[in-house]
Amino acid sequence: MAYPGYGGYGAPMPGMPHQGMPHHQGHPMAGHPMGQMGGQPQGAYAQYGAQYQGAAYGAPPPATNDPMYGYFTAIAGQDGEIDADELQRCLTQSGISGTYTPFSLETCKIMIAMLDRDHTGKMGFNEFKDLFTALNGWKQNFMMFDRDRSGTVEPQEMSQAVSAMGYRVSPQALNVIIRRYSKNGRVYFDDYVACCVKLRTLTDVFRRRDTMQQGAVSFQYDDFILCTMSI
Repeated sequence: MAYPGYGGYGAPMPGMPHQGMPHHQGHPMAGHPMGQMGGQPQGAYAQYGAQYQGAAYGAPPPATNDPMYGYFTAIAGQDGEIDADELQRCLTQSGISGTYTPFSLETCKIMIAMLDRDHTGKMGFNEFKDLFTALNGWKQNFMMFDRDRSGTVEPQEMSQAVSAMGYRVSPQALNVIIRRYSKNGRVYFDDYVACCVKLRTLTDVFRRRDTMQQGAVSFQYDDFILCTMSI
């Protein structure tokens, strides 16, 4: 599994299954692959994940015995969607954080922004399942480096974690990432997930515009502000 960024596919993370939805097997929780390995031109973008596979219009409602559906519907409003406050409660009740500190409201806001294609500030159940799958993968990656289960990783380990997810960024960019998301020389799980969300979202924004896979795009100013300020 990998969430590749610029520079091609990353190596699959150890211990990750090759297919299937996330499921509980004690602690931690397993994720599922977000993309397929394959050849790409040098310097090209790999798809960090499959295209959105939410339910199509007119599809039958999700199974009521799905545990995630229970967490979701217990909090969702009559519109069948949740905002950042509701997402925070939903994720806390689901136990996705395990022994780690529950997600902050700010991290929940950018989680919604990652999948909020219509800019409503909310997400539906299918988007919630997509998020849950991504969180499981990120958690697995984090736990590979948080060997003492302190809920933190060191800056050097954060650099390795970014590489393990398949992102190919310069040392200067890595240093910026580490300074942005570390506190007192450590990176906490909540900040790590916030970093993953931004990397995934910004890489996707760039990749959609880099149609020739040349590693360069042109932005209108307003488009740039919209893409970056939304997360």
